[in-house]
Amino acid sequence: MGVANELGAPTISTLGELRSSGHVQKTLREEIRDNLLRKLAAGDDPWPGLHGFESTVVPQLERALLAGHDVVLLGERGQGKTRLLRTILGLLDEWTPVISGSELGEHPYEPITVASQSAVAAHGDDLRISWRHRTERYAEKLATPDTSVADLIGDVDPMKVAEGRSLGDPETIHFGLIPRSHRGIVAINELPDLAERIQVAMLNVMEERDIQIRGYVLRLPLDVLVVASANPEDYTNRGRIITPLKDRFGAEIRTHYPAELAAEMAVIRQEAHLVADVPEPLLEVLARFTRNLRESTAVDQRSGVSARFAIAGAETIAASALRRATVLGEDTAVARVVDLETAVDVLGGKIEFESGEEGREAEILTHLLRTATAETVRQHFRGLDFALLVEAIEEGATVTTGSGVSARDVLTGLPVLGESELYDDVCERLFGDGGGSTDGERACAIELALEGLFLARKIGKDTDGSETVYG
Repeated sequence: MGVANELGAPTISTLGELRSSGHVQKTLREEIRDNLLRKLAAGDDPWPGLHGFESTVVPQLERALLAGHDVVLLGERGQGKTRLLRTILGLLDEWTPVISGSELGEHPYEPITVASQSAVAAHGDDLRISWRHRTERYAEKLATPDTSVADLIGDVDPMKVAEGRSLGDPETIHFGLIPRSHRGIVAINELPDLAERIQVAMLNVMEERDIQIRGYVLRLPLDVLVVASANPEDYTNRGRIITPLKDRFGAEIRTHYPAELAAEMAVIRQEAHLVADVPEPLLEVLARFTRNLRESTAVDQRSGVSARFAIAGAETIAASALRRATVLGEDTAVARVVDLETAVDVLGGKIEFESGEEGREAEILTHLLRTATAETVRQHFRGLDFALLVEAIEEGATVTTGSGVSARDVLTGLPVLGESELYDDVCERLFGDGGGSTDGERACAIELALEGLFLARKIGKDTDGSETVYG
């Protein structure tokens, strides 16, 4: 295909050179199909960064793309619908030739607008071509009630009319998002939010692949893959996808939240931007917390509990750890169990509760967080004997922690348990051999064990401002 330039694009610059190179034009759907089959045959993952969809959503989407279907994804908020749609662009060729200056990015072999057809006729093999990267062939639109037909399809450009062209001249058209996505992918998020008359305007684009603007039809053989996302509840809350438009989509695929705890944690690790170290056990607590909320009868499950809830929770506890480390002069900022409560303080607004639960929101969140913490403790500390620690506390020993207590102070305040290696065992259970190498990690492990003993009613707990005392 010719030598690549410094940007990686081929250096072929004319139609004649393109023909001589042996370049073969493919339709958009053929291009996606061939690249998907190549990745599958090579064992490559076509969907990097997606977790929990491997045996459910992904096979359905792959079948839809192989069939050349337009796709709508249905699912509650925070299920990764938009990320999944954006990943499809990875199935496009990295570079594709376009007629230089063409408004719709037409292939040099197949000009579809009057201007491009005239250019090909005038210049022949000397026609200048450019190379478009795959990232330029993906357009995304968040559907809003004020979206117009002009935004998506196009409208008459009054400036072009003022230049002397007649209203019936195709060159007076200012093309909208969908025609400008010719030979690419157009994604519409929250499709039911589009007014029904706007959805009607999409019917011809999706089936006949032409566009109708203000009383006249442009027969443009558009090569566009239309993908969309929607929340099923939108059909009754804000709007709906009109039946004829639903019929135009070849595939309607339901998404879901991760079925496995490991997938939930993988999403948090991947998406959260953490300003401090957050140990894996705390991410597990947040993942279990989120899953408990999705099963709670006190939460409106029609709205769903977004993956962003746990992501924001991880970022919040990391920020809490960074603040403590800065105030107390700790060398390393590491999140601990005491930071989990800060997530409850700020995340309540991300949850829709049932109408009968007014005033109990904080109580419900606190209860479910404690449940998640207890589940994590049971998972990691099962079979570990805490009798010596409980006995020491019953005899009057106390352990002081909290948002205003450094990790080093937590560790130095632990009761001496004779020759017991309990504290090392606790760290090893959570972090493996050699784990718990920093004061922050060891304090996190000890706090999780103490919180587990408190939740099991083995020891007491008293919180006062920035200090928490187990005793």
